Amino acid sequence: MTSSISRRSVLKTAALGSALAVAPTRLFSAEAAAEPALDGIFGYGVASGDPTATAVIIWTRATPPTAADEPPAIPGSGLGQPLLVVWQVARDRAFDQIVAQGITKTSPASDHTVRIDVTGLTPYSGYYYRFRARGQISPVGRTRTAPDVAGEVHALRLALVSCSNYTGGYFTTYRAIARRTDLDFVLHVGDYIYEYGNGEDRYGPPTLIGERDAEPPVETIDLEGYRLRHALHKADPDSQAAHRAHPWITIFDDHEVANNTWATDAENHTPGEEGNFLRRRRQAYQAYLEWMPFRLPEQRVVPHQGIRFFRRFTYGALGDLSVVETRQNRSAQIDLFPFSTKGGGFIPEGVPGLADPDRHLPEPEQLQWLIDGVTAPGRQWHLVGNQTIFSPIRFPGDTLGAPGVVLLNSDQWDGYQADQAEVVGQLAAAPAAAGDSVFLTGDIHSSWAIDVPADRAGYPGDGQSVAVEFVCPSVTSDGFYEVFSGGAPSAETLPLALATVADATAALYSTNPWLRYVDGIGHGYTVIDVTPQRVQADFYHTPMPTVEQPDPRIDRRVLPAYSSSWQTLAGSRSVAPAASAVGPRSDEPA
Repeated sequence: MTSSISRRSVLKTAALGSALAVAPTRLFSAEAAAEPALDGIFGYGVASGDPTATAVIIWTRATPPTAADEPPAIPGSGLGQPLLVVWQVARDRAFDQIVAQGITKTSPASDHTVRIDVTGLTPYSGYYYRFRARGQISPVGRTRTAPDVAGEVHALRLALVSCSNYTGGYFTTYRAIARRTDLDFVLHVGDYIYEYGNGEDRYGPPTLIGERDAEPPVETIDLEGYRLRHALHKADPDSQAAHRAHPWITIFDDHEVANNTWATDAENHTPGEEGNFLRRRRQAYQAYLEWMPFRLPEQRVVPHQGIRFFRRFTYGALGDLSVVETRQNRSAQIDLFPFSTKGGGFIPEGVPGLADPDRHLPEPEQLQWLIDGVTAPGRQWHLVGNQTIFSPIRFPGDTLGAPGVVLLNSDQWDGYQADQAEVVGQLAAAPAAAGDSVFLTGDIHSSWAIDVPADRAGYPGDGQSVAVEFVCPSVTSDGFYEVFSGGAPSAETLPLALATVADATAALYSTNPWLRYVDGIGHGYTVIDVTPQRVQADFYHTPMPTVEQPDPRIDRRVLPAYSSSWQTLAGSRSVAPAASAVGPRSDEPA
């Protein structure tokens, strides 16, 4: 009998019992995610996103005031009366030059979030925005429209981030990004939140238990839980600062729903105990759209399946950015026992089905949209905001518990080789006038610079590179170093973990000669700077772990610092070192 009771059901039962024992006060205590709801109407700060030449989304959560005998309208509670909110956009911080304003109404139906698509703005211009309600004024946010003027070339610079696990460490990466004044936007390519709870499924250093705990304390499986988890991230002061300082362009990966999702299920979903997966996913998407400054693109313009989340941004003659979405419609990952059992993972290369043309990562319609974009003439650079590594990567099994076996990750594009080969083939055939493609990726919690080979077997001779890929480190989620430390870096585990990372990195270079740079230790972000001559990636990392501080993620004072630079020159379609970090921008928005 006991063997049929899963870990998750035990955790949920225990959590429910605790909640009932102290209800209703526990639900309305000043927990990290709920506290801003008790700190005025605009306690969750402000954010902006999806900037185009003439429009930008502005966002806040307007918590309605409640009477002394009423419970507060904390996120996910469904409580609170509708509230009228005034929004304003101005050219100056003092709001003497207001260019757009209006009134909207919040309600429990949207979890009291406000999302306004402000239109009619001037291309490549800076703006300030704020919200007002019941005599209270929100923090002032800073945003800018895109450097997108037909036929013109302006500076383009962004910060690339992914994998921001709240229980994994402090968001000092966001603090560092907030202090920069040279960015057009922040591109977050997935795993903005994680679904895990605080029990056996907790993910992150044990030293932060009691300091950085998930809310809700159990796995997020419903609308209430996803709303509260998003609120936890918007409550973080460093997250608030980064959203307040820059517009963001975002797309979800798997953990915004559950680990290793595919079209009909996920590795971290238990049918029955955790309800219907499609219902869970639908509610996760609803919370994501409520709590992120995200503009759904026109649904009928481009063929697609389900909700169209993928979209494209343009930057004059310089380039464009295609943001793909690779979870909603993907085919199930291939598993091979005992390497993986559900949702994909590291499996031996050559497993049947990996190249099946009927298996897809993005749906065929989106794949064609992507190919059309990266092969279209008229712009020098085609950037691709991408969740999992696109390039072919083979992992030496010796460092992953499978001696003598060469592995691939079937959750990456390598697990969908027909789609991968189709894109590579189209890039190889594209004329020089089509420009060059640069994939901007996250997910793997480490930093990479990669030539995308046309032919692995012939590289570098007949099989040259068709594109490049820059992969950013995680904000906090476990990288190679933490994995080889058993998830709990310490002075005792440090020497062996660092040595194992070095061995694994050397083996990766040997197995994949198109790799130009790999770092599996630092956390942080990557600055992507685009000019007509080149695209440069500057990696900013937390410091090397030491005996005195074996896990820099747990120190709220530690900021990522400049580490190294890599670039791809126009027409080369390959990666080379860059001498130093990027300097001042060539121009600034008005």
